[in-house]
Amino acid sequence: MGLEEIIPSIALILVLIFVLPGFIKSNLTKRLFFKNLSIWGIIVLLLMILLYFID
Repeated sequence: MGLEEIIPSIALILVLIFVLPGFIKSNLTKRLFFKNLSIWGIIVLLLMILLYFID
């Protein structure tokens, strides 16, 4: 695992640490939380599929 993989991984983890508390705070009910989580999951899945076919 080279430096070109470590730095983006650290950046993504830091972004997750900064965004996650606000995401949880804004989604106080379980139904809203899982709805938003599923929307983000679909977005990430579509991006991964798109990047797989581009690469």
